[in-house]
Amino acid sequence: MGSTSARKLLLLSNSKQHGLGYLEHCSDTVKSFLERNGVKKLLFIPYALRDHDEYANKIRKALQTFGFDVDSIHEGEDPVGDVKKAQAIFIGGGNTFQLLNELYTRQLITPIRKRVLEDGVPYMGSSAGTNVATASICNTNDMPIVYPPSFEALGLVPFNINPHYIDPDSSSKHMGETRDERIKQYHELETAPPVLGIREGSWLEVSGDKASLHGETGGKLFTRGETAREISPGSDLSFLLKPVLP
Repeated sequence: MGSTSARKLLLLSNSKQHGLGYLEHCSDTVKSFLERNGVKKLLFIPYALRDHDEYANKIRKALQTFGFDVDSIHEGEDPVGDVKKAQAIFIGGGNTFQLLNELYTRQLITPIRKRVLEDGVPYMGSSAGTNVATASICNTNDMPIVYPPSFEALGLVPFNINPHYIDPDSSSKHMGETRDERIKQYHELETAPPVLGIREGSWLEVSGDKASLHGETGGKLFTRGETAREISPGSDLSFLLKPVLP
């Protein structure tokens, strides 16, 4: 995965909480993350949705209320150059397959990875933007509306995340697989990395080789061959950042 000592990540399960405005549930965390890293302007990547103008305007309006300016990558003529100049990068939610496909098509995977892991550019992701920050998008909840060249993602962390994680409901009469069962099926693959299920209202913060879960709702950690375990807010998850040995 390359150098990791410089990375600064804020990986949100969701960008909108019931009854609250965009990023309002985590506004203090977003402000603190950006301010302590000296960020005044973010580069927003809107490729998870098709209407880039509308998406960028929504993000710009929300973050300007927090005191930050926003440039959207689709408004420029040189996406790779914009990544190379960015103070911080934010990728929002939408369809993860479409997002990753666009990142490959526009040859942004390597430039983003380098800027975040080697240059220390802060990265903020939400939902699909969190999915693409991980080892692969194999644990997204989205429908495969397009087929990216690979499911391999940015690899900013060496495990996968399942945003919007929902616990099994013992009273439900629904006969389809629960989220737990789907992740267990994924772990039938011998090479499958751990999966961190993050409930809405929670987020993962990563600084160098330190990682911790925050918010109000916590999550659940799934590891191949082990019983899934509850992860409480404030838990240290730095062990998940250690390179996986062959």
